Amino acid sequence: MAGRFEGLSNLEWSLFEDIFPKPREKRERGMPHYSFRYVINTLLYILITGCGWCDVPKGEIWASKRSTHRWLKRWQLEGTLEALQPRILGIGQDKRLIN
Repeated sequence: MAGRFEGLSNLEWSLFEDIFPKPREKRERGMPHYSFRYVINTLLYILITGCGWCDVPKGEIWASKRSTHRWLKRWQLEGTLEALQPRILGIGQDKRLIN
């Protein structure tokens, strides 16, 4: 059954902040990176609602599906996803989204 997700609260985000490096001030070329908070919001939206990548929401608190997918692949290779998993499951259990 699909759930509902409207983004991480400040308290929930504080559980993840220490995993990620501090963002660089400015990149020389290209678009700026999305905040890791927005990437996590988008990943959690997909996991909780069960939507496909084509249905990722657009707006202030969401990253693009392309950026989110690129970070997901990178985090899988680097092992970051393993560090995220217990924290994500904890939030899911706290919100009673996991049976």
